[in-house]
Amino acid sequence: MAKGIAKRSEDYSRWYTDVIAAAKLADYSPIKGCMVIRPNGYALWERMQAALDKMFKETGHVNAYFPLFIPESFMKKEAEHVEGFAPECAVVTHGGGKKLEEPLIIRPTSETIIWSMYKKWIQSYRDLPILINQWANVVRWEMRTRLFLRTTEFLWQEGHTAHATAEEAEQETLKLLDVYTRFAKDYMAIPVIRGVKTEREKFAGALRTYCIEAMMQDKKALQAGTSHNLGQNFAKAFDVTFQDERGNLDFVYATSWGVSTRLIGAIIMSHGDDEGVIMPPKLAPIQVVIVPIWKSETEKNLILQRVEQLSIEWNGRFSFHVDEREGYRPGWKYNEWEQYGVPIRIEIGPKDLEQNHVILVRRDTQEKQSVEIGILTTTLEKTLDAIQMNLYKRSLKFREENSFYVDDYSEFKKQIEDPSGFFWLHWCGSPECENRLQEETKATIRCIPIDDNVCKEKGRCVICGGESNERVIVAKAY
Repeated sequence: MAKGIAKRSEDYSRWYTDVIAAAKLADYSPIKGCMVIRPNGYALWERMQAALDKMFKETGHVNAYFPLFIPESFMKKEAEHVEGFAPECAVVTHGGGKKLEEPLIIRPTSETIIWSMYKKWIQSYRDLPILINQWANVVRWEMRTRLFLRTTEFLWQEGHTAHATAEEAEQETLKLLDVYTRFAKDYMAIPVIRGVKTEREKFAGALRTYCIEAMMQDKKALQAGTSHNLGQNFAKAFDVTFQDERGNLDFVYATSWGVSTRLIGAIIMSHGDDEGVIMPPKLAPIQVVIVPIWKSETEKNLILQRVEQLSIEWNGRFSFHVDEREGYRPGWKYNEWEQYGVPIRIEIGPKDLEQNHVILVRRDTQEKQSVEIGILTTTLEKTLDAIQMNLYKRSLKFREENSFYVDDYSEFKKQIEDPSGFFWLHWCGSPECENRLQEETKATIRCIPIDDNVCKEKGRCVICGGESNERVIVAKAY
């Protein structure tokens, strides 16, 4: 266990904040509930941005930017939306030393300001679809905050699209859900369950909210992304109509979708250990760190010269850093890079140089191996791929071992406390049973899965005994 980091088994909550501090990912700011994202954390966010941005553009989306401030009257136009966000809104009442004629909301989300612009931009079916994404910050006045997972201000991306038909909007909603699913699996190395939210849990103002749910190492669920089919709700609120090919007027159909810096929290809680965070290689800002070891200036020059020769062919293949800092013992450096979660560490000293090999250490397994310098580049690439795959398989195995089918409510109430995990339960679909479930167990229906055929079996609601057509995922969550 790294010095200063609590054990996960003893205090998971403290372990999480200790890892963030040790890895220098973020820090608490002077403003209550807000965080400072440190360079290590922001470098990870930039890697996430780059991967997601490429995926968005490959599916035809473009980036734009909309104002941080939203007129209060805009938020009030969609009744369900304003009701859902009102408790979290920060309001500006004065500017330039004077009271504003109309208060401004600091954006909690951008549907209203964007649809006020879409009204100007959309007249005909020829103007559709509009496929826009924005990278931005938002403010939601949270009472209980936790770094990355829930802060008053956070960074995210939010997509907002406009379509001519309900079918196109639904296809778009599911397309972006698929993008998030692939990103979680291929880049974050996190398995997720795709599903649709219940009416209680859906986004304020949406017809349907689709989501991806991931299990963290404390067996709680984390909502890792959402995609909303908004139907015509916002178009009607802002009177956004278009003339179709037959000359008829109709309201535009909409979607919105987003993920945020809480994904950094997901990586920490999915892959971290008692030594610190473990970065998935595809997102790691530094994929390989080289720690040269020397005792004399002559040894230092020889080793660094060899490292420079080696690293010439690494440019463009993977990211690396040579830690040639003076005044730090090799063991201290090893510990620091382990806390930072760099996937591979290379150790090279005078004896290694003589024998024409290096020591390669995997962050995920702590496995050490001696590698001939002649095959080092190939070995590094293969090992990065192996680490990425191992992290995913390890997380998937953990989720499968901690997922349970339960058909008795009393038994569920015991098991949600210990051993906890994901529970596949039958539910009749009534809000009363859903409310009772949360009130009595502090667990929620995370989603109604849309991929797993096992959940489609008929049965009896564990709460009231009524008819049920499918199982839902129930868990305690962040």
